[in-house]
Amino acid sequence: MDFTVADPGGDESSAHPDPRRRVTENALSKAEMVAERNGEALVMAADTVVYIDGFILGKPSSKDEAADMLRRLSGNVHKVFTGVAVIHPTSGRFVDFEETLVHIRRLSEEEILRYVESGEPMDKAGSYAIQGYGAVFVDRVVGCFHNVMGLPLALLSRMLREAGVELL
Repeated sequence: MDFTVADPGGDESSAHPDPRRRVTENALSKAEMVAERNGEALVMAADTVVYIDGFILGKPSSKDEAADMLRRLSGNVHKVFTGVAVIHPTSGRFVDFEETLVHIRRLSEEEILRYVESGEPMDKAGSYAIQGYGAVFVDRVVGCFHNVMGLPLALLSRMLREAGVELL
């Protein structure tokens, strides 16, 4: 499928304490901003957060915050939530989310600091990239691996089918 990447032009604005609601509200908001500028285009947007012990971890705003997030994840299990929104010009709006459990092995302080210095955590929810260097921190994933990367492909495919769009 040919596609164009479009910056929605706004920040994730939902502050809902429930991570499911937060990611679905943010994904829909992003999709709506893009759809308003692109007329009859099929639009898809997503938003991802990491959730641990009642705290929502988005993208870190500093190296110190990234290191603190990694310390919190070290040796623990967390959930990754990604909200997906599809806006089809004739079929309507479709919004859903995916939830995945991720087990992170115990990290040394040196590993955390070296990883933060690599720069990779700075634009990632929860301060790690499972598709990058951060993969070596992950012991186990229970659920959709692609969700942890930020786009649950099986969910997106189902939603597109519901909108009348077949990928295969």
